Amino acid sequence: MLNINRREEFIMEYKITGYQPEKLFHFFEEISAIPRGSGNEKGISDYLVSFAKERGLWVHQDEASNVIIKKKGSEGAEDLPAVMLQGHIDMVCEKVAGVDHDFTKDGLELIVKDGVLTANGTTLGADNGVAVALMLMVLDDEDIKHPPVECVFTTEEEVGLNGAKALDKSLISARTMINMDSEEEGIATISCAGGLRIECSRKIVREEAEGTLVKIVMSGLKGGHSGTDIDLERKNANRLMARVIYQLMKNTDGKLVSFAGGTKDNAIPRECEASLIYADPKEAGKAEEIAENLAGVLADEITPYEEGFVCEVTAEAGQKVKAVPAEDAKAYVTAIYLAPNGVQSRNIKMDRFVVNSVNLWVVCANEDQLVLVFSPVSSVASLQDELKARIGLLADTFGFTTEYSGEYPGWNFLEESPIREVFKESYRELFGRELQTEALHAGLECGLFCDAIPGLDAIAVGPQLYHVHTPEENLPLDSFERFYKLLKDVLRRLAEK
Repeated sequence: MLNINRREEFIMEYKITGYQPEKLFHFFEEISAIPRGSGNEKGISDYLVSFAKERGLWVHQDEASNVIIKKKGSEGAEDLPAVMLQGHIDMVCEKVAGVDHDFTKDGLELIVKDGVLTANGTTLGADNGVAVALMLMVLDDEDIKHPPVECVFTTEEEVGLNGAKALDKSLISARTMINMDSEEEGIATISCAGGLRIECSRKIVREEAEGTLVKIVMSGLKGGHSGTDIDLERKNANRLMARVIYQLMKNTDGKLVSFAGGTKDNAIPRECEASLIYADPKEAGKAEEIAENLAGVLADEITPYEEGFVCEVTAEAGQKVKAVPAEDAKAYVTAIYLAPNGVQSRNIKMDRFVVNSVNLWVVCANEDQLVLVFSPVSSVASLQDELKARIGLLADTFGFTTEYSGEYPGWNFLEESPIREVFKESYRELFGRELQTEALHAGLECGLFCDAIPGLDAIAVGPQLYHVHTPEENLPLDSFERFYKLLKDVLRRLAEK
């Protein structure tokens, strides 16, 4: 692991070679050696502070582990308005089942193959490690021509934009913002949706039960980002499991023991497990048959689009467990089955762009309570309010209490944006084609900064990333190389204005 207190003493064997500038890729490898899951960012935060102090740069670290590093403008551009470069330092921690990796203490094992960077069985953290590496490069390179820069590194973006919420934005003088948390090369994001977290819970007192335990395990779904990938209509493992368990509870006398799926609010659930216990072996056999038949039906429906989907059914006799009472189990499974999930509405005048959606990202039958957690996202405030009301009504109907948290604003489109025009000009001259723009159906930190800083002109850009928030996440290295070229040219243009 990287020695974050004495960077200069750290030596590592870099795997990424043949791309320029070499240091950019080395910085990415260095930060990949530091565990930085959401809520565990102190190490990478201290690394950034050490980095700044080594170079004599102004640095501020707050209690939330956010870091701001400021660098004076290059020669001739010292007195120009500052530009903010921004990205988040946390990453989504997902891994393939069976992979031995502890995200709290293990660095990532990077793999380079055919010009593409991945991690071995885990998420790569290019979302948003690319931004961190890019900012380090700008801060480190004395040959880059640029106006004064304010590099803002935020924490806990992936779990509710918490770092950006906590940051003292009065420390930022820039009125131009370049966010680098976009994932499609050649496409700039110019607005985003707002969102929140809704947790519904119901207290239970479990009952002793024994017999044959019938267990259903679903895996192999594609998942993906619950904002950017929601339009792909990918299946939610929690909803699929409710479909199976509802039929078992309707047609057999089993008692619910477990039902759990999903881990991250911005990841579509890929896996889910549930089990029921049967006192009567014949009923257990009947349940196995029903579950296996449904598994086959689901496979026929899903595998043409998500070919990795698997639903396994097993039974084990002689088990003693604590089961969920029948009334509680019925309320829980029915609520999951009826819950809103996925795309709720689209803008038919704007290429069927998703306007609002919801991700049922966690279901969990704990020892003493049943939990459902939703993440609704919307670019229209009234539709967000309506979706909140529907989820609240669902919760009330089935005896759940509801808690709302982590609400964040959207980012409205600006008709006139100087930074957007600079990026368009640069992209056109460098690559001979037009930079596309889009509104993003997901939360970005731009919304919080634009809400807090009057007159802020923002854009979100980045290199190409694939399959973010999944263990298949990957970064084409030539795209990373090209994006740095674009960023460097934009900063030069801003320095010459």
